[in-house]
Amino acid sequence: MTVHTPTPRKPASSQKKVQDHRARMRAKGMKLVQFWVPDVTSPEFKAQAHRDSLLIANSPHEADDQAFVDAISEYWMTEEY
Repeated sequence: MTVHTPTPRKPASSQKKVQDHRARMRAKGMKLVQFWVPDVTSPEFKAQAHRDSLLIANSPHEADDQAFVDAISEYWMTEEY
């Protein structure tokens, strides 16, 4: 009885894997989109978010602004997607 031993393959490079993955996704009708977003873990972001929240909390329009946010939040929380 003959035992078939597969010949070892050279592993695909990371670049080749990415190219292949992107080609498969394009074949499925997908489009790659990349964009930069703020790093919410950075101290600078956290400090700015805190400053912004204080400005909003101390605004004379705070009650109306909060009512608006609550109304939108309620809509998004009750809709099923």
